Amino acid sequence: MAGPVDRPGVAIAGVGHHLPTYFEDNETLCRTLPVTPEWILEKTGIKQRGIAAPGDTASDYALQAARAAIEMAGIDAGEIDLIIAATFSADYLFPPLSAKVQRELKAASAQVFDLQANCTGFVAGLTTAADRMMLDESVRHALVIGIDFCSRYIDRTDENTAIYLADGAGAAVLSRTTPGNGILASSFFTDSSSYEAVRLRGGGSSFPNTGRAFDPAVDLMEMNGLATWKQAITHLPSVIRKACAKASVEVKAVDFLVFHQANFNLIHYIVRKMGFDLTRTYTNVQEIGNTGAASIAIALSEAVRKGLVKAGDLVVLAAVGAGFNFGASVWRWEMPRGGR
Repeated sequence: MAGPVDRPGVAIAGVGHHLPTYFEDNETLCRTLPVTPEWILEKTGIKQRGIAAPGDTASDYALQAARAAIEMAGIDAGEIDLIIAATFSADYLFPPLSAKVQRELKAASAQVFDLQANCTGFVAGLTTAADRMMLDESVRHALVIGIDFCSRYIDRTDENTAIYLADGAGAAVLSRTTPGNGILASSFFTDSSSYEAVRLRGGGSSFPNTGRAFDPAVDLMEMNGLATWKQAITHLPSVIRKACAKASVEVKAVDFLVFHQANFNLIHYIVRKMGFDLTRTYTNVQEIGNTGAASIAIALSEAVRKGLVKAGDLVVLAAVGAGFNFGASVWRWEMPRGGR
């Protein structure tokens, strides 16, 4: 098997994101919650969260983010041969959101599928797309989108979910690059011992929508924040170390990290636990909230556009999602213009 240096390089050539126009601050949210704005800020670091308008759709957000990423990559949508949408909140249960993106972009040759790994979905999607490109030279470029409308599935009076969750989309175009650049390695891990800690049961085959009235107890998201915190601080550093080991790089050599934006305090804790400080990462959860599978995609797009990620940097993307799923990927940063 080809090693990291002599296999084809696959890099992120373009990024884009799209956010709601309305942001709900803590003061407004607390009109329906039994907590104070100060409590939310102390617990999460979140000041406000983006909430999609009633007429907004996940596919519209996905397309906006995708078009921005395609423009930055300097390619035509018709050159995209693979589209992966990481989401739990597509327009419909099926067909997949990625099929609508393909149709609207006129990417007629693209294979499509949706990937459901919750907040780890974008990291998993990038790895899956890169693997396909390395194995199949006919896949010229891939489009990976993280998109979630979390606000559509939460109880606005539940402080366990409403204080965190938000809406948005982010996207990345993958193109070939020089060997040794782009993605170097990924690592994934699942600890299913807390499988029930974060869940949405309604609409699943065990809790079908037919034959019953709407029930907030099963039809809206449930989240155990303490279980999520314990899982994240236990396994996220470990999966990052494993990805770095696969890439044959020292963790201390990492230049920049982009985490799933679940909770500012959680990110700060993990960064310090790994021996870094906040200058080595980028956070936006304070201003936009936790956007699920879109989270890393949006943060990466903003970081790139702010010039925080430079050619040659060793970059780690790391996420934790319900299940609990963990994923991390290591990249030698290069952004090939127009592909190779």
